[in-house]
Order: sequence, then structure tokens, then C-alpha cells
Amino acid sequence: MISMKETTKFVYRKQGYYIIGNHSAVKLCHWLRMAMLGKGYCYKQKFYGIKSHRCLQMTPSLPNCTHRCIFCWRAVELTENEPLTDGPQFIVEESIKAQRKLIVGYKGDPRVTEQIFEEAMNPNQVAISLAGEPTMYPKLEEMIKEYHKHGFTTFVVTNGTFPDVIRKIRPTQLYISLIASNKDMYNKVARPIGDTWDRFLESLELFPSVNTRRVIRMTMVKGWNMSNIDEYAKLIRKANPHFVEVKAYMRVGYSRDRLPDSAMPSHDEILTFTKKLGEKIGYQLLDDKKESRVTLLSKEDYKWRSLEKEQPTNYP
Repeated sequence: MISMKETTKFVYRKQGYYIIGNHSAVKLCHWLRMAMLGKGYCYKQKFYGIKSHRCLQMTPSLPNCTHRCIFCWRAVELTENEPLTDGPQFIVEESIKAQRKLIVGYKGDPRVTEQIFEEAMNPNQVAISLAGEPTMYPKLEEMIKEYHKHGFTTFVVTNGTFPDVIRKIRPTQLYISLIASNKDMYNKVARPIGDTWDRFLESLELFPSVNTRRVIRMTMVKGWNMSNIDEYAKLIRKANPHFVEVKAYMRVGYSRDRLPDSAMPSHDEILTFTKKLGEKIGYQLLDDKKESRVTLLSKEDYKWRSLEKEQPTNYP
């Protein structure tokens, strides 16, 4: 069985990743820790109603990606693109076990209520977006269904370079990352492995036909990709998402070796960019979260945007 190199595993374990099997991982995010302590929550809770302390952040493809983004917190130099062979049921069950092992240290902390701890030990939301490109995992569709069987809502974030996978998967919420307005910018920011721009455009073209909640996610890096709003607007109109998230690059992880502090836009700069973009595409500003430097746009004020209120009982 081929798996990640031991040096790769060592690097990720040192950063707090819990390695599962040959190519998957779980890591507690900053906002889960804050939520456990009653000190705040993720913008996804504010925007969509999921509970930060019950969110499992994972990836089935830690070493694999088609991008080496300039802003990525991952050690992109360790990209391996090895076969991803572990089964979906194994990954789901082991990811839940891993989350519980990582959280158990909060038991008995006087700042953590018994209710919050018990809820956190039983996660019900998974963010399949930790690192790597999830659509490279050949059994992603089955893995999503397996999480749904366990009562989870599922958020999948993809870079859009595998349109055939996007056609098949039906997570609760599907994101495509839009990090450049044209091919030249894309090659500079994404630093793709091979020529993937046309496949990305194909994903945007088919996005309106995907029968699930659809989000365009934009990570903005000052001095790199915050220009050409008209070109961005054209791409977003093509994708026709329910929501657009505009988020500032945050200088964390290995991105600190590639970008300076000045590459992080302020929240005011993100708001200004968002309002201009909203005018171009006919979307309105629904929400924002200053601590995360992120905004939310939509064509209309969706009453159903909170998953907490929606809580679907049957998942595709």
C-alpha cells in the first residue's frame, strides 16, 4: 500500500494534524477551540447556522493537490499526488474517532460546559476542506454519503479542476474557489500543476446545474488578485451561485514563507471590494464577520441560508 512519505507525515503532525490511514487527516480549527471556551465562533456559524464546536475539519487527500497556491497554509512543496486508496467508511469512522481524541483534553476544563463538551464529542458537520484537493479522492461521492448516514451536514471546498467529480457529488454545500479573474493571474496565484484553467472554467459552466447549495469562495491577496472586478463578475455570473464569500488571506502556516503581512487585506478593504463586486453581479451584502475579514453576498436574502433552521432530514 502506497502512503504519504514519513517526512510528510512528520511535518503535518508537528502542525497538529491527526493523520488517518494513508492519506487523510483531521485538525481542530481555531474557531472550534474558541467555541469550546465560549470565546467566539466561526463565520460559517454566523452565516449558515452550523455549530463551530460540532464541526469536524478534515481532508481525504492531504498530500494531493493540483494547485500550489501562493497563499496556502499547507506545505505545498510536499505535494505528492500519490494514489488515494483508503475506503470511505474507514475514513469517516476514523475521522470521528480522531476528532474525539483531539477534543477529550477539554473535559474538566472549567471554561467548558458539560453540554458543549458532550455536543463537541458528537460532531454533526464536516468541512471537507482542510488541505489538499478533495475531488482527487476517487471515492469522494461515497464518503459524502457515508457522512450523511452518520447525520452530518457536509461542506466541500474544491478548486474546480475536476469537473467530472463536481457533476456527481451532492454535499449539503459545495464551494468552488475563485482566486483569479483570468488565466495569467490564475497561473501566478494558484501555481497549478499542469494546465488546469480550462477545467476550472468547465466547472464554473456546470455549477448552476449542480442540485445543492452552491458557493463561490474568493480568497483575496493584496497585490496579487484584488483587481479586475469586471472579469471576476463575468465568471461569477457564469457560475450563478447562491452565495459568494469574499475572504481576506490570513498569513498562517507555510504561507508565511511566501507572503508578507502586507498581503493581508483589512476588513474594510474586503468590504469595499465586496460592495463593488456586488454591484457588478446584482448581489447584495447579507453579512460579514470582522474577526475573520469575510463577507457574504447573495442574489436575494435567502430565508433558508441557516442550516440550523433548515436541518434537512434526508440527504442525497
